[in-house]
Amino acid sequence: MKQLSSILSVLFAGMFWVFRVVLAYTTATGKDLGFPVQNFTIEVILLFVVLILLVFIYKRNIIAAIIYLLLYAGYFGPQLFNAVLTVATSTTGTDIYTYDTIIASTIGIAVALFAFLNILADRNRSAHPTDKKTDWFYKNEQYDRKLDDRADKNNYRTL
Repeated sequence: MKQLSSILSVLFAGMFWVFRVVLAYTTATGKDLGFPVQNFTIEVILLFVVLILLVFIYKRNIIAAIIYLLLYAGYFGPQLFNAVLTVATSTTGTDIYTYDTIIASTIGIAVALFAFLNILADRNRSAHPTDKKTDWFYKNEQYDRKLDDRADKNNYRTL
C-alpha cells in the first residue's frame, strides 16, 4: 500500500463515499444539494456495502475491486446513460440535475474503474517488497555480526 496509485485510489474512493453519505443525509432531511439521488433505499444499502468493500480494496483484494466496480457500474451506469441520452435528444435544453447526474455518475464509475485497474495492474504488490539488489546488505546477519565485533574493540580515550 506504499504506492502512490494505491493510496490515491483508496483516498478518492473514500472521498466519493463521503460525498454520497452527505448526499444521502441531505436527501433524507429534505435539503437539496443539486445532486439527485435516484433511489434512496438502494443508495443507503450501497453505502454500507461499499464501506466494507473499501476495507478489502485497501488490503488489495481483487474480488472486492471487481464487486466494487460492478456495483458502481450497475448503479451509476443506467443513470449516466439516461442523462447523456436526455442531453443528446433534448432540443430545448435540460435542467442542472441532468448535468449533475452526468458528473457524479462519471466520477463514481471512474473511481471504481481506477481502483480495479490499480489492483489488477499489479496484484502481487505488497507493503514491504523485497529487493535483491539491497537485501543482501540490509538483511545480512553475518555482516551485522562482523560490524558488532569490530565496534566492540574500539578503545578510544576521551579528553
